[in-house]
Amino acid sequence: MLIVKSLVCALLLTLASSAAMADGNSRADQVSASDARAVRAVVEAQLKALAAEESVQAFSYASPAIKSQFHDAATFAEMVRRSYPMLIRPASISFMRPEASERATTTITQAVQFRDREGNFWRAVYELELQPDKSWRINGCAVAPDDDSLTT
Repeated sequence: MLIVKSLVCALLLTLASSAAMADGNSRADQVSASDARAVRAVVEAQLKALAAEESVQAFSYASPAIKSQFHDAATFAEMVRRSYPMLIRPASISFMRPEASERATTTITQAVQFRDREGNFWRAVYELELQPDKSWRINGCAVAPDDDSLTT
C-alpha cells in the first residue's frame, strides 16, 4: 500500500512540475527566501536524525497526518529503513529550489538528489506543509531513481 501511495504521489508531483514548466510559471520564484531556508532546514534535520538513528527526533519533523499514519517513531523509522534506505547516510545530497504548490498556499515541494554509497542517484520529492505555529513539517516523500544531472 505504501509503495502504491508513493508511486501515485510521485506521478502527481511529476505531472504538476511538467504542467508548471509547460505554461512558463515558475513556482520556485513564489517561495520566499525565508520559507526556502526553513523547508531545507527541516529536511536536513530529519536526514541528520535518520543518519544518527534518532527516530524520535526524525519523527518530530513529520506532519500530523504522517504521525497519525505511523503512530510512533519506531514504526516510522522502520518504514524509512525498509522503504527508503537510500535516504539514510547517503554519499552526497543536493537540494533543488523548492516550489510552491498550486493546490495549497501552505504546501511546498522540495526536490533533493541523493547519491547512495553504491554510486546510484535518486531523486526524492518532499512535500512540506505549513503548520498553525508557522513551522514546516514533512507530509510525504516520493523517491525514484535519477541520473547524475542536477538542475537547480
